[in-house]
Amino acid sequence: MDKNESGTGERETRGDDKFILMTETPVESLVCRLAVPSIIIMLVSALYNMADTYFVGSLGTSAVAAVGVIFPLMAVIQALGFLFGQGSGNYMSRELGARHFDRASKMAATGFFSTLIAGVVLAVLGLVYANPLALALGATPTILPYAKEYMRFILIGMPWMAGSLVLNNQLRFQGSSFYGMTGMLSGAVLNMLLDPLFIFVFGLGIKGASAATMISQAVGCSVLLAGCSRKGNIGIHPGNFSPSLSNYREIFRGGIPSLLRQGLMSVMAIVINRFAAVYGDAAIAAISIVNRVCMFAGSAVMGLGQGFQPVCGFNYGAKQYDRVKQAFWFCVRLVSVVLTCICVILAISAPRVIALFRRDDAAVISIGTRALRIQCAGLPFTGWLILCNMMMQTIGKSLQASFLALSRQGLFLLPCLLCFTPLWGLLGIQISPAASNIASFFLAIPLGIGTLRQMRKE
Repeated sequence: MDKNESGTGERETRGDDKFILMTETPVESLVCRLAVPSIIIMLVSALYNMADTYFVGSLGTSAVAAVGVIFPLMAVIQALGFLFGQGSGNYMSRELGARHFDRASKMAATGFFSTLIAGVVLAVLGLVYANPLALALGATPTILPYAKEYMRFILIGMPWMAGSLVLNNQLRFQGSSFYGMTGMLSGAVLNMLLDPLFIFVFGLGIKGASAATMISQAVGCSVLLAGCSRKGNIGIHPGNFSPSLSNYREIFRGGIPSLLRQGLMSVMAIVINRFAAVYGDAAIAAISIVNRVCMFAGSAVMGLGQGFQPVCGFNYGAKQYDRVKQAFWFCVRLVSVVLTCICVILAISAPRVIALFRRDDAAVISIGTRALRIQCAGLPFTGWLILCNMMMQTIGKSLQASFLALSRQGLFLLPCLLCFTPLWGLLGIQISPAASNIASFFLAIPLGIGTLRQMRKE
């Protein structure tokens, strides 16, 4: 047997072991096993997003608001990473479930290198048009200088920031969440260490926060690349890069819902910034803080959903539909309990939570406290919505998943802002996200139940 045949045989043996693990292990324990690393990743990622806001808080209200203004750009980077990461990862999980290892390898390389190319193009455009971009994101004249400084290094790091998300998603869909966790954690921990060093010790101010993010994401991406070559994972090889129409069709089929979800989050963050700008930098800063806190609260749901997706993809590809349904209902029950408990705690401690970021600005604390408490009323409804969206996206129902992804940010949030803000002013802005979460929940009920019934027939 030559070396190539030996390598292929070894990979298929390890792939068979992973197939048995994903299709025969009890789904409750399997989902939890895969979800724990993903939950840790999401919590730590949300924590170091909050760390930027926390350390920048000492530089003034306008600086904190600048971090909030650049939040839509971060959402664009996430949209790019999730488009190619979820798109390639969904396809890979189904192909691995069907034991088509070569197809999965080509998709892995195509998703990663396509992201790097797209990231470079967008970064160059952003750097050339930095001033109009910052204004378009919602910067006011007092926020603009801070926003441009913070944005510069974020744009430079865009290719590998998006690439890290692709690699993490691909590892997760292969059932290797541990390696994804290692890479993401290394970048997150480094970012939290570099933030105070660059901001205070080196005196770089707000640009020190973005430089810390850029460097830490580069380190995390390198660790993730190394993890792709370990223990049966699909490695990233330039020779497997296959930019064909059929491959991009599969990527967009599986990734468009994530692109819409993250892209609309970016658009609506810009819209909210513009609505809030009427009420001053304190309003923008408060909403920025609440967004970060809610991302942290919702990270447990996203992490559990990400633990569910590889189980869903493998077993759907293997035509074990009962295991898909069993895993889905287990996640729904668990998410409902966890989110409710988190929201009760946040609502009670809201003033203290907001004060962590801007303790010497009473206006920020007042606006943020009310916004956070209202958000807590709508957050428990997002569990069902997110899990339905992830299930439909993973099994290839991109149209339904895209519609759900559009609903919260597109169908409901914008109309709520347009209706409530003229009626109630700043309170209308604070109410709108919670109202859109509740409306989207009721829309997702028939779509989720319909998908489960279809699997029952199959």
